[in-house]
Amino acid sequence: MKDGNKLSVSELTELIRQNLEGTFNSVTVEGEVSNCKPSSTGHLYFTLKDSRAAISGVMFKNRLRYLSFEPADGMLLRVRGSISVYAQRGTYQIICEEIEQAGTGDILAMLEKRKRMFAQEGLFDEDRKKPIPRFPATVGIVSSPTGAAVRDILNILKRRAAGIRVIILPAPVQGSDAAPIIARRIEQANRWRLAEVLIVGRGGGSLEDLLPFSDEAVVRAIGASAIPVVSAVGHEIDWALSDYAADLRAPTPSAAAELVSESRYETRETVRILERQIQEAIKTKLDRARLLIKPFNLEDLEYRFRAILQPRLVRFDDAKEALLEALADRVAELRRRLDLARTSLEAASPVAVLERGFSVVIQENSGAVLRNTADVKPGDPLIIRPLSGIINARAESVLLNTGEKRL
Repeated sequence: MKDGNKLSVSELTELIRQNLEGTFNSVTVEGEVSNCKPSSTGHLYFTLKDSRAAISGVMFKNRLRYLSFEPADGMLLRVRGSISVYAQRGTYQIICEEIEQAGTGDILAMLEKRKRMFAQEGLFDEDRKKPIPRFPATVGIVSSPTGAAVRDILNILKRRAAGIRVIILPAPVQGSDAAPIIARRIEQANRWRLAEVLIVGRGGGSLEDLLPFSDEAVVRAIGASAIPVVSAVGHEIDWALSDYAADLRAPTPSAAAELVSESRYETRETVRILERQIQEAIKTKLDRARLLIKPFNLEDLEYRFRAILQPRLVRFDDAKEALLEALADRVAELRRRLDLARTSLEAASPVAVLERGFSVVIQENSGAVLRNTADVKPGDPLIIRPLSGIINARAESVLLNTGEKRL
């Protein structure tokens, strides 16, 4: 190998920079936005892509403030700018002077179509959501075992809920193989009842990186899970269809760990505070009761009790005597009325009349009791009934009330 024409890396990069920047000093490019991230310095970095290629792009903050919209992953943008070579990294990018919307990107359009389909099926309905257990003994994590998301979750669970059991169900979180494996891990966790709650997610990434969590198999597996699922995909601004199907969405994996692990320490402290409050309330009531009974001793209590009881006993005795007297008067009155009734009955009794010497005179022919002398003619046979026995007689003469004598 001859080294007469050798170039340093810097020299080669400079040649490439001169050719690219001199040839493409003003280009207009259309593509779908991916991995769109504003930097802390105010610049906007993103990737423009189509089905076969991608190019990095940047718009500096002095131009960014003139945009009338906020670029986001999935948008179809048309940008105008120049090609620049970033020598330190050996990459090239397009520095944008103007950006305008050209429509919706293919990925975003696909996600919206899939989202509408799931919504029409009722897969996102609120009444399908299951409550997240407050103090789960076992938490399952479906994610990459080597990813930062798992490390963050484990650190938070260790700090907030030491002793909680964690089962990691390993799965790739991006690429074509990720979605079927994630769905299979969710199904396995349900089949073997491996956990009381599942965290399904990953750290942040571009729209393409998060696609496995919008895959139909993953969304349906989450919707069919009997174990409550917390979706924790990306950062707060990221989203996936798993967020809608899950029982709870967490903005980040760290937030998911906090949601499923209510701090045992904080709960114990709350219980201790409530215990002290209850004890203080009981002590306050006891102290108040002691103050109320302090002026009283046993003799004084007996005196006060008697002072309260004695008038009531006197009233009771008076009421009893009054009741007995009223009952006696009532009985005497009833007896008197009974005697009068008996006397009246006896006076009206035919036997009593006969005992006094009276007799009943009956006409023998008709059997009627004679009440008037006008009903008798001389010679009529009569029956006289005194108190005892029967006397047969015949009327010889009849003296009428007028003094006339009937013969």
